[in-house]
Amino acid sequence: MQYRTLGFSGLKISVIGLGTWAIGGGDWKFGWGDQDEQEAIDTIVRAVELGINWIDTAAIYGEGQSEVLVAKALQQIPAANRPLIATKCGRVALGNNEIGKCLRRESVIAECEGSLKRLQTDCIDLYQMHWPEPDEEIEEGWQTLVDLQKQGKVRHIGVSNHSPAQMARLQKIAPIVSLQPPYSMIARDIEAEILPYCGQHDIGVICYSPMGKGLLTGSFSAERVAALSAKDHRSRDPRFQPPQLEINLAFVESLGEIAASLGWTIPELSIAWTLHRPELTSAIVGSRKPEQIAQTVVAGDRVLDESSITAIDLAIKKREAALRTLGDLEKARV
Repeated sequence: MQYRTLGFSGLKISVIGLGTWAIGGGDWKFGWGDQDEQEAIDTIVRAVELGINWIDTAAIYGEGQSEVLVAKALQQIPAANRPLIATKCGRVALGNNEIGKCLRRESVIAECEGSLKRLQTDCIDLYQMHWPEPDEEIEEGWQTLVDLQKQGKVRHIGVSNHSPAQMARLQKIAPIVSLQPPYSMIARDIEAEILPYCGQHDIGVICYSPMGKGLLTGSFSAERVAALSAKDHRSRDPRFQPPQLEINLAFVESLGEIAASLGWTIPELSIAWTLHRPELTSAIVGSRKPEQIAQTVVAGDRVLDESSITAIDLAIKKREAALRTLGDLEKARV
């Protein structure tokens, strides 16, 4: 496993972090289907055994369930091996499967206290604003995170899904240690402005969905997509639906050929591709079973050569050209 320093924090984190979005279960708006609790706990424990030293979660994942499972897993991990914990605020469960957006001081403080309780800790290693919404509240939310840091309730503070303009506004209040954006071969929007901004301002980048929510693993087919549970939010993601699906599956097939030439798996190729960017500190990999993380953690030691990067770039351009023939496309929010 490789390790890189997260922004100016001094923290050395594994280039693969374990994501816990998917283990929150299926009983909330952005669930991934039902989850076996013990399998989730075993997955977290196994990830740490394999060299992953930080866990990503959020108060809204499973409406708190993911944080609860992280705490249960931590009880089974020796204190000397305890991973760093990153969680987020700004999304609030309203009931009836609805999610509110709030960065007001009182709400952020309440969320932090709730996360501390569920995680069974007195300090969160990295606390992040999940989304910059409502936009007019981001300064108030950020100042609250600064205050929580001064109180010793959080060690480091960062943001997720923010634009350079929004980060610049927050930087006037206090430095940002990290940004968490989506990034993969099929979600490259951050390359134009966000990655350069983070590189210029020593902001660590910990990307999520490097395998495109599973699309870039080689394990999906049209039949498997059709069988997705209604509790799995991917069943409503336009990238998993015709006409985009057929183009995406053809793209993954071409990745399979490149991966095979290297003796790698498609997940290894997908993760290594995100990590070849110098601005990237770590890629968050979601896993629901111990055997899944055991298979993908290998990517933490993979380094792409220039010829493979060129081959991937050509495949990406072919996919993007095919998508353009479809006209205006519905975009997935996350």
